[in-house]
Amino acid sequence: MQTATDIFRKIQTDPQNQTFTEKGILPLYHIVPDAQILIISQAPSRKAQESMIFWNDPSGDRLREWMGVSKNEFYRSGKIAVMPLDFYYPGKGDHGDLPPRKGFADKWHQPLLALMPQIQLTLLIGQYAQKYYLKRQRQKNLTETVRHFDQYLPKYFPLVHPSPLNYGWLKQHPWFKETVVPELQTKVAAIFHD
Repeated sequence: MQTATDIFRKIQTDPQNQTFTEKGILPLYHIVPDAQILIISQAPSRKAQESMIFWNDPSGDRLREWMGVSKNEFYRSGKIAVMPLDFYYPGKGDHGDLPPRKGFADKWHQPLLALMPQIQLTLLIGQYAQKYYLKRQRQKNLTETVRHFDQYLPKYFPLVHPSPLNYGWLKQHPWFKETVVPELQTKVAAIFHD
């Protein structure tokens, strides 16, 4: 089996990532051998990429609130891993960040998942992560997939992205904070206090 260091070097030297490597930009993900919670989203934000700290933005603050964990627990507990569909900030589009590059997760997710055999719960944040991992098991749209989150447990927990851009969605769907967030906090707390 490949080591984490081997994979990291291969990601950097992959021709698909040459532009980033030439600029000195490192891939941003967080693999923890003993992790029990895995967070999969689309890609790092610009701010996270610049600081090289994953979920280091307002979206990360809201995600931690939803999970019911402190910053210290999020970054230093050893229980949480982060593996987006693309490990580099893809740039800005007309309606938020560009999507993750095609084929990236196909190439790197399985080797990294093999290094984390204790994952109990995977948070699928946003439509890209849900489309990639749930495939035809998804509902007709993101809202319905998140509403029926319990159908994907205990392995997956689909969530809307915690971006400030989704403030309107959260306001229109109060059931998310009333039913989904408490269930997420219960699942996370059970893992943290196991």
